[in-house]
This record gives sequence, C-alpha cells and structure tokens, in this order.
Amino acid sequence: MVRSSAQNVDQYLAEAPEERRAALTALRALCREELTGFREVMAYGMPAYERDGTGEIAFADQKQYISFYLMRTDVRDTFTDRLAGHDMGKGCLRFRSPQKIDFTLVRDLLRATAATRGTAC
Repeated sequence: MVRSSAQNVDQYLAEAPEERRAALTALRALCREELTGFREVMAYGMPAYERDGTGEIAFADQKQYISFYLMRTDVRDTFTDRLAGHDMGKGCLRFRSPQKIDFTLVRDLLRATAATRGTAC
C-alpha cells in the first residue's frame, strides 16, 4: 500500500493487508495513547500525528515492510544505542514483518516525542 488515497486512518487500516492490519492498528493505538495533544491526520498517504500543525510521527504499510517515521532528530539522537541494529533510514524505522515490530521501543520513542518539543526534519 505504498501511498494510500484513504481519507482517514480508519479507512487506511481497513484497506491494509489482513496479515498486517493488527500490527498497524496496534501502532495507531500506541500513538493515540502516548501522543496526548497531537492531532491524527492523513499526510502523504499515511497516518501521521501533528502537534501545532507539524508532523512528528507517522507510520505506513509499505510493500516490503512496515515503516515508523520519527521526524525528530533530537529524539533519534537520544535513542542511538537502542536504534542500532534496526533497519533505519534517515527518519524511518523499518520492520520487515509485523512480528518484528519492537513495540516497547516504539512506545519509548513516542513518549520521548510527546515529552519535549523539537524541530521536525
């Protein structure tokens, strides 16, 4: 589902492949739980979480993996040791299968994002 035309996150999840839907739904639940004061939107064809109009977190169902976008370099820098060994792009943590998602790490990244304000890349 590289880039979805879904109008909202419910529709996005409904269109996701069945074998990934539970993991994507769990990511959404974590985001909604931890990102108090953020607004859930669809941006660039994926669910995103904005604070004061700026996207700081997003996730997506890609062809080869599930992506978790962490758009705050200060948070990424704080978690350098824990992110080592993960498949990570500039601002994207990639999980090759739903079973490989480190939900504890994701929760900690979300908490750190919500706790402070910083500049999104």
